Order: sequence, then structure tokens, then C-alpha cells
Amino acid sequence: MTTVIVLLLLPVLFASLFTPLSHASPSILSEQNAPKPRHSKLLKSAIQHQTSDEKKAELWMPLVDQGWKPCVESDTLPTLPEYSQGYIQVFLDGGLNQQRMGICDAVAVAKILNATLVIPYLEVNSVWQDSSTFLDIFDVDHFINVLKDEVSIVKELPDEFFWSTREYYATAIRANRIKTAPIHASANWYIDNVLPVLESYGIAAIAPFSHRLAFDNMPKDIQRLRCKVNFQALVFVPRIRELGDALINRLRYPPGDNEVVGTKYFKDVSNAKSKQGTGNFVVLHLRFDKDMAAHSACDFGGGKAEKLALAKYRQVIWQGRVLNSQFTDEELRSQGRCPLTPEEIGLLLAALGFDNTTRLYLASHKVYGGEARISTLRSLFPLMENKKSLSSSEERASIKGKASLLAAVDYYVGMHSDIFISASPGNMHNAMVGHRTYQNLKTIRPNMALLGQLFLNKSLTWLEFQESVVEGADADAAAGIVCGL
Repeated sequence: MTTVIVLLLLPVLFASLFTPLSHASPSILSEQNAPKPRHSKLLKSAIQHQTSDEKKAELWMPLVDQGWKPCVESDTLPTLPEYSQGYIQVFLDGGLNQQRMGICDAVAVAKILNATLVIPYLEVNSVWQDSSTFLDIFDVDHFINVLKDEVSIVKELPDEFFWSTREYYATAIRANRIKTAPIHASANWYIDNVLPVLESYGIAAIAPFSHRLAFDNMPKDIQRLRCKVNFQALVFVPRIRELGDALINRLRYPPGDNEVVGTKYFKDVSNAKSKQGTGNFVVLHLRFDKDMAAHSACDFGGGKAEKLALAKYRQVIWQGRVLNSQFTDEELRSQGRCPLTPEEIGLLLAALGFDNTTRLYLASHKVYGGEARISTLRSLFPLMENKKSLSSSEERASIKGKASLLAAVDYYVGMHSDIFISASPGNMHNAMVGHRTYQNLKTIRPNMALLGQLFLNKSLTWLEFQESVVEGADADAAAGIVCGL
């Protein structure tokens, strides 16, 4: 069963308070009035179920050593070329995990071109308006030191290139800016198209850059370097690690009744090592924000008001260009194209054997529908926590309003959890699966198509649902599918 957990279901993401209710916008109605549970029969049985001590022991048992060789190991010592072809600048958009992958690619491109990499520039996040920089998120000195024998990296450009700024490239076409890098470009593409720019100008700025380097058919040493960047060089700054450690400590060593003072769980456990054992916890990345819900074009049970609100949002953000909108909700769900709601991911966890004694940490930016939408998940897992419930406002002050820093804390906690599960595929999902696989940690990856089909069957009993989940997991395990990106 231990193997089953890792390989589980594997497939390879305020208006005015005085507005009369009759004139409230569809968006307000849909987000403040979450729908009733869509799977009430299953939910009722799941709330009542309890897991045996034997089953719990199986769930929390660490993975056995898979015998894999770490991808950062090399048969030869890394060498830093004596001469650099010039400076490489990259401009990365997206959220934290998309930017993280871009940083790995940027180091790889610098290696391919024998160039000096300037610490990547992180674009202001278009969705959350987050202006966090590389230095705000990652330990830059550690980053440079770990890679010093492989790639030359500088924090800033020399004075002679003072003009090479984001604003400079935004105002006109520039000969040294590369705008035409295709998605998943090969190493040879960079040698043919970017190296000549370096030789002519001494600097090349690549924007856009996200997903601009292929994964397949790359030299082995470049793939190894990517792993080294991701798993060794990219370390969060101390304030993120310190807050993350505090949250992990409070999850593993919940305070007693006499220790809850002021803000919930504000008091640290100073003598944690003297406690009897440690508590296990699951980190759930609940990828169910408004952006995700609208882009999926699925029906989440909120009725006409919710459909109108999501359609309006979809029109404003993507001008209606959503491929999934040509399919019916049933087709989307049976194909695994609908993100799991808080209720559905809760039912999946319950079917696996997690019960109301499970400590669950919710890693999410903002859930569409707010607390009302989460209430069904909380009814299954009353010991559910998040950053806000586990820390004081003073502790969170330095990361307040910074989506990238908030995501970094969740990533850090996720990497230290006993089990991680993502409700839907996406950048966070991919990053965590790869990192936890590297460290041989348990990760649950739902089979979206199988679950979509199960949730469409309204006649399923709890026992049938539970058996189908386990049988699906066993089938994947028997097929020899392994955990990875």
C-alpha cells in the first residue's frame, strides 16, 4: 500500500456594502454564496468514517529507498571556462514556480553559450501585482556560490551596460533583445541565434523567456545542471525559512489547551525535542482560484449567477478564448479537465484513509468562493490549518501582500511534509512532484479523468467510491508507473 500512495492515480494546475442585493453583481453573488455540497451522499459517509490504526500506520510510513542515483551527480568535475562570451539577461513572468523553472533554464542557457548570467529579473506578476525580486525570495549568495564552478553569475551588470534595463527594452525594438525564442527551443537554436548577438554587443536580453528551453534532446551535463540549480542552488531567504520552520513546528507539535494564547498557535514550542514523538501532516495545494475556475470552463455548482460571473471574467481576461468552452461539463469532467473542488479533494483524501484526526495544511493563495467553499473540506478535516491560523500577523508582516513570498512559505512547508497532494496539475504541482521525488518523499497525484468519471456517477455508494479509488491506484502501480515530472 505504501507504493500505492506514491503512485496514486497517476496520469502524467468588495463592492459597496450598501448595494441592494437585487442589484449586486453576479461576481459578488457567486463568491459570497458558495453552492451546497454536490456529493452530499458521499460527504455524509466520509464524515462518519474512521481509519484503523493499522491503516494509518501504512499511510504515514516513509518510502523505502528507490535506489535512484541523484540527478545532480556527475562523473566529471565541473569546470568554469576562462573566457565569457558576454552577459545574458532574462526576464521571467508568471508565478513563483514558473519563475523557478525559468531560473533553471537561464543557468542552462548561460552554460550552453559560455556566457555570464545576470541574476534573473522577475516581472511584476500580472495577476497579483507582486513586485518581489530574486533577492526578496532566494538566497543570492548561496545561489552564486553553489554554481561558481559551473557558470559565471553576477548580481548586477558592469557600469558600461548601465543602459540595459527593463525600461530600455520596453520603449523600442532593440538589436540585442531576443524576442523570437520559440517555446522549448533547442541548445542549437541558442547557439545559432543568441551567440552572434553576444559576440556583436557583449550582451543579449531574452524576453519573453519562460519555457524557452527544451527538456528533450538536451546534453546530459545541461540536464544535470538544471537539477543542481533546482535542488541545491535555489534556497529561500532566511525570513521565509524561519517562518516556514515555525509553521512546521506548530503542525508537528500542536500546543496544548493551556498554550493557546492570543493569536491561534502564536506561542512557539520551545522544547519540541522533549515531546513524545512528532505529529504527521499532509500539505494540500488547493489550486482553486477564480483564474483557474474561469479558465477551465467547468460548472462548479454555483448556478446561473456563478456561470455568468465566470463567463464575464473569462471575457475580460482572455476575450473569451478558452479552448475548453466548446465541450460540455460532462465531457470536460470525464476527460479530467476540471480542477477538483475543495469538496472533491476532501472526498479523495477520505477514500484513501485520511480521517478527522489528520492534520492538513492548506497551501493556497486565494480560494474561489472563500471560506464558504472550503467549509465542506473543513467538515472532513477539522484540524485543517494555513499560514494565517498558525502564525501571528506580526510574523506574517514581512510577506503580507506578496504572492511570491506567500507561495515560497507554502513550498517550504510542502517540502517538509510527510505527504503532499495537489488538487490539480500546474506549476506548483510539477515543481513539488519533481523536488519531492528527488528527495524520495511521498506525493499523491490524482488521476483527474478517473475522478471526474466517478464524481459524475451520482449513484455511487461510499464503499463503491472507495473501492474504485483504491483499484485505480492498484492498476497504476501494477503498470509500473513511477513518480516523476
